[in-house]
Amino acid sequence: MPRPEVLERLKEAERDADDLVSDAEEASEERIDEARRRAEEIREQAEEEAGETAEDRLTQARSDIEEEVEQILDEGEQEREMLEERARSRMDDVVEYVMETFREEVHAQG
Repeated sequence: MPRPEVLERLKEAERDADDLVSDAEEASEERIDEARRRAEEIREQAEEEAGETAEDRLTQARSDIEEEVEQILDEGEQEREMLEERARSRMDDVVEYVMETFREEVHAQG
């Protein structure tokens, strides 16, 4: 093969190699960009899911607190009713005691 043809083939091979390297670099940059975009999408999705999870937990905590408050109020109401009933049941005894004490005082003065 004559020398000019060899040189021309070498130059062509160099151009092909440069094109391959350029194409590979471009493809690599595109993959890196795509990976960055995907990573950003994943991060945003994770943040959104974390926010939803936090909101769900907050809603559940509020519900739990509400239930506990209702339970405490119900227990307080039951205890109040019990104390009122005990006070009513002792009312006759107290009236009888006061009347007896009053009679004794009247009798002692008379």
